[in-house]
Amino acid sequence: MNHQQRPSLVLAPSVNTTTVVTTTTTTTTYAPIPLPALPPPAEPKNPKDYPLLHANLPPSLRKFTLVFPGGSRATFHDGEDGEEQMQEEEPVASGVGWKMLKQDESGETGRVVGLAEAVERFGRKRSHAADNMMEGVELTSERDTHTPPRKKARATHVPPISTINAAAPPSPLPSPHGSPPPQPIWPSAPPSGVSSPQSQPPLQPDLSLTTLLTLPSLLTHFTTLPQPLQAHFLLTLIRHSPLPVLRVLHSVLTPTLARDFLTLLPPELVSHVLSYLPYSTLARASRVSKAWRAIIDSDPVLWRDLMKNTKIWFGGDSEQAFARSVYSRRTLEVSKVALPLPHPYKLLFKSRHLTRKRWVTNENPKHLSFSAHGTSVVTCLLLSHGRIISASDDHSIHVYSPATGELLQSLDGHEGGVWALAASRDILVSGSTDRTVRIWNLKTGRCTHVFAGHTSTVRCLAIVRPEVIDIQGEGGIVTREKWPKRSLIVTGSRDHSLRVWTLPRKSEPEYRWSGADDADAELTEEDVEENPYHKLHLEGHDHAVRALAARGRTLVSGSYDCTVRVWDIFTGECKWVLVGHTQKVYSVVLDLHRNIACSGSMDGTVRVWNLGNGQCQQTLTGHTSLVGLLGLSPSYLVSAAADSTLRIWDPDTGELRHTLAAHTGAITCFQHDEFKVLSGSDGTLKMWNIREGTVAKDLLTDVNGVWQVVFEGRCCVAASNRNNTTMLDVWDFGTDEDDEWVGEPPGGIYDDDTDGEDEAEEQADVDAMDQDLQVDVSAEGSAEPEGMQGGSRSSGVVDESDRCRGHSDTDDEFMDRVDGAEGSKSGSSSTRTNTHQLRNRTMVTGGLLRRNNLPSVDGIPTRLPTQETPTRPRVRPATRNGGRR
Repeated sequence: MNHQQRPSLVLAPSVNTTTVVTTTTTTTTYAPIPLPALPPPAEPKNPKDYPLLHANLPPSLRKFTLVFPGGSRATFHDGEDGEEQMQEEEPVASGVGWKMLKQDESGETGRVVGLAEAVERFGRKRSHAADNMMEGVELTSERDTHTPPRKKARATHVPPISTINAAAPPSPLPSPHGSPPPQPIWPSAPPSGVSSPQSQPPLQPDLSLTTLLTLPSLLTHFTTLPQPLQAHFLLTLIRHSPLPVLRVLHSVLTPTLARDFLTLLPPELVSHVLSYLPYSTLARASRVSKAWRAIIDSDPVLWRDLMKNTKIWFGGDSEQAFARSVYSRRTLEVSKVALPLPHPYKLLFKSRHLTRKRWVTNENPKHLSFSAHGTSVVTCLLLSHGRIISASDDHSIHVYSPATGELLQSLDGHEGGVWALAASRDILVSGSTDRTVRIWNLKTGRCTHVFAGHTSTVRCLAIVRPEVIDIQGEGGIVTREKWPKRSLIVTGSRDHSLRVWTLPRKSEPEYRWSGADDADAELTEEDVEENPYHKLHLEGHDHAVRALAARGRTLVSGSYDCTVRVWDIFTGECKWVLVGHTQKVYSVVLDLHRNIACSGSMDGTVRVWNLGNGQCQQTLTGHTSLVGLLGLSPSYLVSAAADSTLRIWDPDTGELRHTLAAHTGAITCFQHDEFKVLSGSDGTLKMWNIREGTVAKDLLTDVNGVWQVVFEGRCCVAASNRNNTTMLDVWDFGTDEDDEWVGEPPGGIYDDDTDGEDEAEEQADVDAMDQDLQVDVSAEGSAEPEGMQGGSRSSGVVDESDRCRGHSDTDDEFMDRVDGAEGSKSGSSSTRTNTHQLRNRTMVTGGLLRRNNLPSVDGIPTRLPTQETPTRPRVRPATRNGGRR
């Protein structure tokens, strides 16, 4: 109760009936009777010892009804409510057509009546009163006049009550302030022989009223008692209380005396206690209170252990990468949530839990199908930040809405088929058979940059984003560093080379190759050197570069020359030449956490390479045809081949876990995570349980072919051919309640926006990198590592180009068709022309010449041919910005 307010007693209207010739009923209302205020409590030294000192009374004790002897009723109001009631029931003087306004009240428009009628109504409300005071009620000195009660509900003021006799408290009598003494005047004379009605006392005082009047003195006495006596007194009262009273006390005492153990225990014990609860119980516990939700949501150990117990903790760097991605997004977003944001591990648990359950249990996901690219082949397909991005051999790139299938943008500019795509939020990078690399703004649909440098089809590319990696320095000391210092683009081409470009920022100037709009323009070395975003030209492969993978400072490339090369993306140094495949290499994957790279080849094998020593750790056999696709996750290595099967391997031991054999044709596309594999072939798109190696369901059947499939989180997109029409199918396996389902991108590579980074700090890193890049240009063999010149890395690191050249040209012609080379009007001819022009300027470094002296390994010749051919451009040492030494 607010101690500034006083409790009050609101009397029920009294009804007096007098029967003469007619029956007259008089209803009298009374103003609330102010009761003595309770003394304010003294602030204790330790407020914890008095938990109920400022507790609110339950509603049933703040307002209740009392019945006095004779049937009179009154309503007790606690201090604050009593004052409000008094204010609400205060009468307003008014009549027909008029009303007396309060000091802070404005007039309101009402029905206008005559003044005579108003006076007549007011006169009829008057009544006589013979007795102006009830026995025992004393008036204050300023109140010495009284007015009889009125017939209708019209509150009258009552003077304060003083307790002269506690045993027999005084009774109130209504007497409005300032009213004149009663006068025996009626508006019209009553019937003959009838006396005027007399006011009766509204109530007869009893023990209830006595208690209310003496409550302040009782409280004063109680507070002076010693605590044992207080407890004894209260316990005695409680023992004589009926069950309803005990229930009211219980409702007040229970929440006050309860203790929240989660907020009182140390965090370590709280985490240990919660670790025994299943996820469903934790979800309910987080709804108990805001404090519990904050404790549960922010405990990383709890969610980590929960993921381990439910077998959805994958290890490696996947969980840390997800956490870094969430924190990065939060720095760019303004949170409007009052509660603390949950730890990323909680979001990760929910996302993985939904991914495991929904994709299997949701038998009727939302399905959308629409046509795209006419009848052309979809060569690339991305699902990025709420966009479906598809590229085709019809030279176009389309952006669709996954929710509606609406074509949002059509990116036109390439003059050849688009065979390579990579996206980073609102930036898209594309490579084409027109030999150019284009950068697009996905918000506006504009092509902002056109890079030229390759002399044949750009077959593969990747965006390398800065990330913290382990760097082994001198003496075997491992440090954590961020590489690269800013985002890069790496491209591989059928011209046998790779190029490294800087990914332009939004604030940096646009660049377009001068011959971008001229189909007959010839690329020169000066054009490459003028591009401020060109960094490195990596040469060494003897045939087309078919696949690449890049993370941190490491770049791995696979080529039709049967080799895999490992490059330092910072210096351009070729660290290893990995030799072992006997036919063309079609796919590579990279795992920096395990420090391995895997490659798939036309020879039907998958090889696992150790990046620390350049040796082949394992050779995975079993496929009987071309292994054209590879995928690597924290727990599984998946290979797909033209023999219509997929194989699931343990990347640590090389053990074959499952063979997925249900397709009838070559596997054309697939993607996997830790729960499932989606694979496409002629006629079907299947979903497999990767842990059991069984078919979960068929997503597409009776189609001519499935070209591409991608998924992330709750969505899946597939490109297929049905009835000679290119179609895109979109599935949404989520429900309306799955709002926190955050997908994990393939390979765990997140593309969160880093535009908010400190550009000054980043530029300092770039400047330092440029200084380190100033190598001695007079040193021979800068395109090869020193160990290659001296033969110290010769074991298992030699070339098999001669053996590769022994295969028939039929394979080359077939892959030319697959690569879309026939779609480029200048692919081969341009290469021959440029090679002829540069033939007289061919430079072969001493380092490359000395490679011919490397010993053979396992009978495989190590000679690397250096002569120039129409399909092999001149060899130049790797220099920054493609410059000539």
